[in-house]
Amino acid sequence: MRTYRRTGRLAALAACAALALAGCGSSGSIDEQTKANEENAAESGDCGELNMAVNPWVGYQADAYVVGELAKEKFGCTVNYKDLKEDVSWQGFGTGDVDVVIEDWGHPDLEKKFFEGEGDGSAQDMGPTGNEGIIGWYVPPWLAEKYPDILDYQNLNKYAEQFKTSESGGKGQFLGADPSYVQFDEAIVSNLDLNFKVVFSGSEAASIQAFEKAEKNKEFLIGYFYEPQWLFAEVPLEKVELPEYEDGCQDTPAEVACDYPVTTLKKIVSTSWVEEGGPAVDLVKNFEWTNDDQNEVAKMIAKDGMEPDAAAQQWIEDNPDKVEAWLG
Repeated sequence: MRTYRRTGRLAALAACAALALAGCGSSGSIDEQTKANEENAAESGDCGELNMAVNPWVGYQADAYVVGELAKEKFGCTVNYKDLKEDVSWQGFGTGDVDVVIEDWGHPDLEKKFFEGEGDGSAQDMGPTGNEGIIGWYVPPWLAEKYPDILDYQNLNKYAEQFKTSESGGKGQFLGADPSYVQFDEAIVSNLDLNFKVVFSGSEAASIQAFEKAEKNKEFLIGYFYEPQWLFAEVPLEKVELPEYEDGCQDTPAEVACDYPVTTLKKIVSTSWVEEGGPAVDLVKNFEWTNDDQNEVAKMIAKDGMEPDAAAQQWIEDNPDKVEAWLG
């Protein structure tokens, strides 16, 4: 249970009692003193709990821990990082279990269920993170260089034999990622008549390892991947051209036969958390950075082996101007 408003009001009343001789006697001065003490309480760290969902990819961790560590340091929040899948995170808005989903890649189905209007109103859009998300089909750079026509989906079937694995049932293997991610790969394969089978890696880390290995050993690999992602700085994956995305082409999941759209990533928050008005609300609202910023923190976590909170603290120390802009 968050306690910001209650403790702020108690602090204000205590201060008023202590300062009665100094002018808390009139209603105007009481209101002024209450407001002043609530502001002081926020500045001194009276934040209560901040429940931050952490979805299973390292870029999300980067966002979550930078915002969370700032909330701890500047406002005294007790930050609860909760490892949750995307759809499960949204279910927590109405129960108070989740306050913030810091990086949403676009879930119109969940918006209909949880936003005001068609849904229950337990969640709301808090604006962009500043990141542009690009989901697509990728191959390692050596493969694109040696067989440049492989970057056109219409040529994939002639290479299907080289993509076969023990798991792909006689077809070329397409490497999916975590099946809980936003993905339509099985439908795309089927509807474009591609002689491939989707085999899920199960996690971001497993997909990264597979692409690194394929580049190092000059192996055939095609799979689902996305930007922002620190891996591109070390292994510049090449994107395969699919039929161009158009509005509505992904409305019916089983019929999808188009590329993924470029997505403006955004923050989704609990409506009740916003209404409570704690000091971390403006921090989340103001938080915006670039793909390069995120990749820097993500690389520290995934490649350099730093703990997420330590990586976040390092970036915060190195970027005081950006941090100051979020704090207002």
